[in-house]
Amino acid sequence: MILRLVEKYACLLWLVPALLLWAAFPPLAEKVDALFALAPLLWLVRRPGAMRRVVIIWFLNGFCFWLATLSWMPAIVKNGGPWPLVALGLVALSAYCALYFAAYGFLAKSMWDFVRGRSYWFRLFAVVVVEPVLWAGLEIVRSRFLGGFAWNQLGTVAVNAGFGAPAAFGGVYILSMVIVLINGTITGVAERIFRKGGTALETLLPLVIVYALYSFSGEDVAMRWKRYFNGEECKVALVQRNFPCVFDESAAENPDEVYSNLLGNVSLLMPDLVVLPESAMAEFGRVNGANAHIFAENVRRQTGATEVIAGGTRVERGDNWLPKVYNSAALYTEDRTLFYDKVHLVPFGEFIPFDKTFPALQRLAPVGSCWPGELKLLGDYGVAICYEDTDSAQIRRLAEKGARALVFITNDSWFGGSHEAVQHAWQSTARAIETGLAVVRVGNSGVTGVIAPDGAATWLENSHSRPLTDMRGTMFDRIFLAPKDGKSALAPYVTLGDKPIFIVFSLFILAGFMIKYLKPIRKTKVEEDGIE
Repeated sequence: MILRLVEKYACLLWLVPALLLWAAFPPLAEKVDALFALAPLLWLVRRPGAMRRVVIIWFLNGFCFWLATLSWMPAIVKNGGPWPLVALGLVALSAYCALYFAAYGFLAKSMWDFVRGRSYWFRLFAVVVVEPVLWAGLEIVRSRFLGGFAWNQLGTVAVNAGFGAPAAFGGVYILSMVIVLINGTITGVAERIFRKGGTALETLLPLVIVYALYSFSGEDVAMRWKRYFNGEECKVALVQRNFPCVFDESAAENPDEVYSNLLGNVSLLMPDLVVLPESAMAEFGRVNGANAHIFAENVRRQTGATEVIAGGTRVERGDNWLPKVYNSAALYTEDRTLFYDKVHLVPFGEFIPFDKTFPALQRLAPVGSCWPGELKLLGDYGVAICYEDTDSAQIRRLAEKGARALVFITNDSWFGGSHEAVQHAWQSTARAIETGLAVVRVGNSGVTGVIAPDGAATWLENSHSRPLTDMRGTMFDRIFLAPKDGKSALAPYVTLGDKPIFIVFSLFILAGFMIKYLKPIRKTKVEEDGIE
């Protein structure tokens, strides 16, 4: 009977890769699992078999992985999110992201069907180059297409495991390629043991490539690390208020008193910059309002800081005198106030698609319908609000514009009590390595800390050495600003971007299309000419 049950449900074993991949990310963060989680699925695409079965198994693994890893989404229900829409959004987003898994299964299977029976060098090229590039290319597409969902790229595991140096050349996506390459190498070893396929070169060559990549990138990061310490010192105070995203007037606190107590912990240290999270100015009106300026002046006076950065909404008069609402960050100094308006808005959160064309849709936006702003610096700082810190392309452009440091502010209280905040912080760690700039990150009910240009992070933690997401606190640290000429200290990724990987990916897709469709057309034409 037991054997019968095993035989009946053996197909469920194909979902083990999804479980292993989920375990590599928070909340478990068993990072080493990522090195072999995909190996069973790569085994599947390398074997002869029906394409339909391969695509379905890859899709189901993707769906289970994303459903589990995005399980923090229902936490928004307690903050006013209607549970039917939240549940629908969770399932729909998981299914959408799973399509990229299915696309990878299809592309990889098509490639192996072509390679099988040909010269061994075709197989070696497929293992070492094509499999990793296909994965990274699809991650880039997912991060850009339809506004992009740049969340939990495979390479973020490597970054947060302390092996992120190659991101200085190819961003987080080159790290995804490394992880897929290691998975493919493990698959090749299994093939030699059980199927007598491949050679030891498939194991040796990837190891040499990985070693060379880390050696070269490690030297580059070390060189820029020395330049980093030659930069201008900036003392930073980070304030994590942990205010609720939905204020309850009956339980309201006096914000001036709360901030005074928090800032008292750092006032003796005389910071140059004080950073507060996204929406911090919600208790004082708009970031461009009089109350916000008075509060910022009080912060500067109490701490001795010359600059204060805080987030909130900004309203200006639009066409036909209708107000335009922006999710903004403000830089307050003694003689000026600068504003940055969030560029990469969250669909169905900060706006509803087409709601500017059909104003009635604006009522459905949970936090109000926001307008996108223009990408620009706040003084010496490149600022990202909330989800923007996952967008490597946008952060890279801030570095190109001359940012001397990066400041990320977020409000994770919408998902308070979940592991969303830690997952979110994982994404931002790669931005420091990709740009070669220091990152100051302040979260409301989120993860607060400082990330050095080599990816080493110092977080505001509780007594259990875990990020302080459930309690308020302050943190003081020193960062070094990049030189004002900047270019020599920036990582090569700032110049290269994702173009090299995406171009190779596109060439592979084009080659696959030509092999699959143009060859049969030519063959048919030759046969017709022969008949004539």
